[in-house]
Amino acid sequence: MNIGLINSYSGITNGNGALQASKMNGDKAKFSELLETLSSSQVAEQGRLNGDFKTGFAGTYTAESETHTLARGAAANQANDHVKSKTIDKTSKLYEKSMELESYFVKQMLSEMRKTVNKSALGGNDFAGKMYEDMLFDEYATSMTKNAGFGLADQIYLSLAQ
Repeated sequence: MNIGLINSYSGITNGNGALQASKMNGDKAKFSELLETLSSSQVAEQGRLNGDFKTGFAGTYTAESETHTLARGAAANQANDHVKSKTIDKTSKLYEKSMELESYFVKQMLSEMRKTVNKSALGGNDFAGKMYEDMLFDEYATSMTKNAGFGLADQIYLSLAQ
């Protein structure tokens, strides 16, 4: 780059261009250092980062009676009456992860349904409003998974537990 061009750019920005560039480089260095120093002690319960906004499923089922429960929803339907119903351990990590997968599917279903709503009547089309709405629908999906009894988590659990 030629010196005349640099001097004319500094003249236009009154020297603020160099100041902004140095601030940006400092911010990049701090962010890179933060990523390198992120340690396992900063990760909360089994893969969740501190500050994660989702409620999650950890500790949903803790009672001893929930270690041998019958499947519900679609997983309870048997094609043959002579097949013995299988039990589910709802306190296990496998069931917790099965519920997370069901919650993901429910969230996808809600997202597709949400696309059919006219957004101009609702307002909140800015970035923060969209982010809040997405977080809200994450919580809706979690709540529906815990309470609706779809049975998808039960089916996933029974398939993976074999």
